[in-house]
Amino acid sequence: MADAVSSEACVALIHHLADLSGAIALQHFRTSFAVDTKDDASPVTIADRDAEAAMREAIRKAFPTHGIIGEEHGSERTSADWLWILDPIDGTASFINGVPLFGNLIGLWRRDKDGNARPWLGCINHPALKERWIGGEGLPTTLNGKSARVRSCQTLAQATVYATGASYFTDEEHALFGGLERAVHRRRFGGTDCYHYAMVASGWTDIACEAGLKLHDYAAIVPVLEAAGATVSDWTGAPLTLESEKVGRGRVLACGDKAVHAAAVKALRGTT
Repeated sequence: MADAVSSEACVALIHHLADLSGAIALQHFRTSFAVDTKDDASPVTIADRDAEAAMREAIRKAFPTHGIIGEEHGSERTSADWLWILDPIDGTASFINGVPLFGNLIGLWRRDKDGNARPWLGCINHPALKERWIGGEGLPTTLNGKSARVRSCQTLAQATVYATGASYFTDEEHALFGGLERAVHRRRFGGTDCYHYAMVASGWTDIACEAGLKLHDYAAIVPVLEAAGATVSDWTGAPLTLESEKVGRGRVLACGDKAVHAAAVKALRGTT
């Protein structure tokens, strides 16, 4: 089981990390900079790399025994009881095109008595919008310090679902998503990146549904949404784990209403 760590110290650090990564991103936002292409064909910039490097250094200084998993600079001490999981700029494509919906994602997972890592604390930070969600175990979700809570949607037929875009789905996933798409009131595609998860946390929309996410894409959103009252799982209804990006191809379903989540899982299975 994870060693005892002060929740206050972790919250203070997560705010510091959000400040660091947000400030570095804004230094480059809507300026001229080089864009490189990674092996997976996704874009990366100096802002991604520098923001993660700054966060990693701050974590090492505060908690030298903690593990770190980052999108840009790899992993260290992954067997540690505490794991910081970083996406320095979620929505790099938005970032390089001057769209302010990019975010900094900071997740802290801890190992339980069986040694399994579970979501514990998270932050969804949108520096260009000056909006920051933070929440986790024992810490109800807040937006800029004020309570954030999901909304209740009585039936799936009344719900709105957000997803980044159909092009992110495989043929199989597109067919599965079609079941959900037909069951809801409204479907919205768009370059909202991690913002649509924050929208669910604040009760502005009902469902966020994605596929092909990496660990750094979902590690921070799970504790934030759950602490706001949401239900978060893969498309089968199973909890997300460190392995969900491999085992389940990073299929994520987040719903503000528990009953709607159950109905959405059935729709994705084609059993409604």
